[in-house]
Amino acid sequence: METTANYTSFVAVGDSFTEGMSDLLPDGSYRGWADLLAARLAARTPGFRYANLAVRGKLIGQIVEDQIDTAAAMRADVVTMVGGLNDALRPRCDMVRVRALLEEAVEKLAPSCGRLVLMRSPGRDGPVMERFRPRLEELLVHIDELAARHGALVVDLYGSGAFGDRRLWDADRLHLAAEGHRRVAEAVWQTLGLTPEDDWRAPLPLAARAGWAALRAEDLRFARRHLGPWIGRRLTGRSSGDGRPAKRPELLPYEPPRP
Repeated sequence: METTANYTSFVAVGDSFTEGMSDLLPDGSYRGWADLLAARLAARTPGFRYANLAVRGKLIGQIVEDQIDTAAAMRADVVTMVGGLNDALRPRCDMVRVRALLEEAVEKLAPSCGRLVLMRSPGRDGPVMERFRPRLEELLVHIDELAARHGALVVDLYGSGAFGDRRLWDADRLHLAAEGHRRVAEAVWQTLGLTPEDDWRAPLPLAARAGWAALRAEDLRFARRHLGPWIGRRLTGRSSGDGRPAKRPELLPYEPPRP
């Protein structure tokens, strides 16, 4: 049964996952699950307001410093927060500090909004995931504990086998493709108690397995176009989000992107 809750405003905070990479629109901007969710919420509530403060590449310390107080001050009905994964994927990571910053963020957001939504982030199957899995699972346990203490909802994307399918991910192997973002929007929608549109956990239809040569060629393209630049930014201390503003910095009536 659909909830009777009337969600009139939504604020999203986080990094590239919430900004919408790599759900590319024709004009070169990104849409993503938060925009998709906002559009659906706006369709059921006249005057619905939406802000998206997320910026790609941000570490949890930057999210806390730049986004959390702003989001808390907006007093929205729904706030989503996803952060810490960029920290966990770095060669060196102080998980004690990451956990403390996540707790600081939740302690500020939970009492300031109607409903706080946290996520157990998804991961694409592969060697990168296997290398960082222990650190990621430590992060997810902490998210569950924070949610339990502060009455937040948790969307368990990590526990869905569907997100292990590489077809839900962009060629950079780090960001979701359009279908992946659509599923995240559906997952949050259902977690908010709204009527399901479909089963976001359903596996994709079986596909023909690519041959060895095709897989190696894909690996080479990935290394040249994505892995190399990513390593370069890590070595020089740069971020893909340096100097980039949030795409929806104010809590304003929702307007769909221009075609």
